[in-house]
Formats: sequence, structure tokens, C-alpha cells
Amino acid sequence: MAGYEASEEDLALSPDALPPDAPAADSFVHSRLLDSVASFTHHRDIAALDHSLVLSLAELTAARRVVLAKRALDGAYVEAIMCCTPDAQGVYRLQADDPDAIDPALKLLHRCMHRLDVQTETVQGLHRLVVPILCDGRAIGALQLDSDLPPAASRSLTEGFARIYANYTVLLHESEHDKLTGLYNRRSLERQLQRLLHQHEQTLRVLPPARAVPGEPAAEPPQVWLAILDIDHFKRINDTYGHIYGDEVILLLAQQMRACFRRSDVLFRFGGEEFVILFGAASEGIVHAVLERFRQRIAEHVFPQVGSVTVSIGYAGVGRHDYPASALDRADKALYYAKQHGRNGTCGYESLSARGLLGREMAAGSIDLF
Repeated sequence: MAGYEASEEDLALSPDALPPDAPAADSFVHSRLLDSVASFTHHRDIAALDHSLVLSLAELTAARRVVLAKRALDGAYVEAIMCCTPDAQGVYRLQADDPDAIDPALKLLHRCMHRLDVQTETVQGLHRLVVPILCDGRAIGALQLDSDLPPAASRSLTEGFARIYANYTVLLHESEHDKLTGLYNRRSLERQLQRLLHQHEQTLRVLPPARAVPGEPAAEPPQVWLAILDIDHFKRINDTYGHIYGDEVILLLAQQMRACFRRSDVLFRFGGEEFVILFGAASEGIVHAVLERFRQRIAEHVFPQVGSVTVSIGYAGVGRHDYPASALDRADKALYYAKQHGRNGTCGYESLSARGLLGREMAAGSIDLF
């Protein structure tokens, strides 16, 4: 490219820039480093990026353990912990740990995110290095390496990976999330739905067969459900109070969703005043109770200037081989039924269908599937 001049950093990373007498081992290390960076920045999914990051760092440093901790968007708590450790054959394995569990081995990691600087310690001859992952002056997470080698051996590499990860995470976050609410956007739905279905399938493989209790149906493992909620009379809110207050209602509703649903539930702003929720539950009864609780919470909440706001909700189960558009269409039919029968209600597709309340002639709801 005309006018391009390689920087010192470019030369340092390039295997071709090594002097002729450089050891072949150095060239191999540089090549592995470039391959690792290319590998984990290839991903367009944050979960896959997380996996690739810890695996690449573990393999490059031959660490005993690599841990990635991620903070929630508001920084109030650690929302995810990913560990990478070698098995008996020396093959690195990934494992998601409970972020709420108290693990003394992660004490330094939490201190690192609080103090925003590198932390080190030695525990029973094992060297521990913890590097913060910083974005706009705040810690969005941290990387911890437990190794036989002193921290100086892997510090620069770990800090470099932390910077690349922080920058790339911002780009992925902006592409996957709604700017106003911070919830996932509609383009993320298919990927998140496939991820939940995969988790459900993995759960089915490890769960023991359910024992049937005499006189009661056999317990079913959790399955995936999709719910669509729509703000009732939202156009009236915009026309009466203006779009600024309309946006505030959407923003406050998103905050209520975060407060009401679990961390494992996936929340979307699907467009305008429509929202989508993906979550696991063992039965339709549980699903209905959870969504009804949220609907009532919104109905009782006082929105500034606007006052009372209500939502209508429709939901449907999602099968292993379902297309997102099919699941959305079923949930939308239930939402349409709720809208046509007084609004401020919660309706399930399966229940309505079993009662014969969803005829073939029923028009599709309001959601734009394509």
C-alpha cells in the first residue's frame, strides 16, 4: 500500500522481520502468537471469543490455569468466570464456573478489578499473575494466570491480549446490542437462541433419567422458551408526552427487565417498543408465572411524567430444530391474542392452541419476522 510504513510494533510481531540468524524457535513462537491473535479475533460471538482467548493464552504460556472474569455492564458484579486447565493428558479444557461462588484462589482477581492494576503473588511455589481488562478507565474484567514461571515471563503477553480483547469486545458489543437500552438487538437473536438450545441439549446428556412418581407425570428437564412483550398504547405515549419521554419509558422498562429476570436469561430490544426474552424453564406453568410477575411489576411501577404503563406478553416453547422465525411467529400469535383481548395480559401459544383459541384464519401479529 502506498504511503504505508511499518511501525516498530508491526516489525516486532512479524516473523519475517526477524534477523537471518534468529533462532528458528523464536520464529515459531512469533508464528504461534500471530495465529492465536488471528484465531480469537476471528470470532463474531463474545462467548466464542472468551473461549478462544483463555485457550490461546493457556497454550502460549503453558500455564497451570487461566481464568477470565467478566463484569456486568454496570460493573456491579462479576457475571461470568471462564477457567482453562489441562487434564491428565495435558489437553486444555474449558469450564464455566459460578461467579457467585467464593473461591480463595480468585481473591487476587477481584482485588485487581477493584484497584485497576496488575497484581501478583506466589502460593506454594505457584506464581499468580492477574491483569485487568480496561475500557474507558474502568475494569470490564481480568485475566489470571497460574504458572510455574515467574510473572515477568508472561506479563507483557497477557497485558497485550487484555488490550486486544478489550478493544474487540467493544466492537462486538456495539454490533450485538441496542444503543438505547444496552440489551441485545434483533440481529443477535438466532445466535443466542442456538446457544441456549445447545446448552439445553448438553444438559439432557448429563442429567440422569427422570424417575416417575406414581400418580404424577415424570419430571421434565428445563426447556427453552421465547417471549415477546409489547408496550401497550406506546404511540399514545409518544404523541402525548413526546419521543424523549417515550425513550425514557423504553429505557426504564429495560432496567426493570434486568432487575426481574435472571442473569442466564437473554434480553433483547427487538425494535421500537417490542422486547424479546429467551430463558429456560421446566414447564409452561413456571413460564407463565414468571412473565405474569413481570407484567404486574410494570403495571405497578410509576414512570416519570407518564405514570402508569402496561405491557402485553406472548410466549411459546422452542424446539431443538426450530427456526427462530417459527418460534417468533408462535409467540407473536399469543401476543396478538393478548392485545385483542384487553391488553395488559400474558398468553401462551401452547395453552391457547390446546384450547382451540388460535384458528388457522388468525392473522399474524405485529412483529416483523423478516
